[in-house]
Amino acid sequence: MRTRLNEIRAQIEKLTQRRAEILRALSEQHDRALAAERAQIEERIARLWEEYRIERARVRFGEREAIIARARHEERLERAA
Repeated sequence: MRTRLNEIRAQIEKLTQRRAEILRALSEQHDRALAAERAQIEERIARLWEEYRIERARVRFGEREAIIARARHEERLERAA
């Protein structure tokens, strides 16, 4: 699973570098196409960070369904006691 986290991180770094290039170009002269590309990159980076957080939580705590099943089982045990 670490490889998936590494892949996401690598994509984020690549997009961050491209965003820096675009921002430098935009600081010299405004270009609508570059501004649009920057906006798309910002959205993509945000989605990748969200995906990274979800994957990291899954690696750390397990699959969501398994967590819910354990919680329900513990709840039943508490009610039975």
